Amino acid sequence: MNIEEIEQLLTAALNDCQIHLEGEGNHLSVTVVGEVFTGKRPVQRQQHVYAVLKEHIAEGTIHAVNMKLYTPSEWQAA
Repeated sequence: MNIEEIEQLLTAALNDCQIHLEGEGNHLSVTVVGEVFTGKRPVQRQQHVYAVLKEHIAEGTIHAVNMKLYTPSEWQAA
């Protein structure tokens, strides 16, 4: 599975979010900005993204994921 395929998965599942991916091998760095994270704690945000990727993590296609997850207002303040 390549970066473009993973980006398509995330884009389909995380409507109206800005998604940026970087990766090498089966390790990913994901930055997502979207209203979907409003009112959610950091762990809940990660669970939301992991739910999209869980099948690929379980089969070993994706081994490690570093996530940075923001609401639009948090992103602007960063």
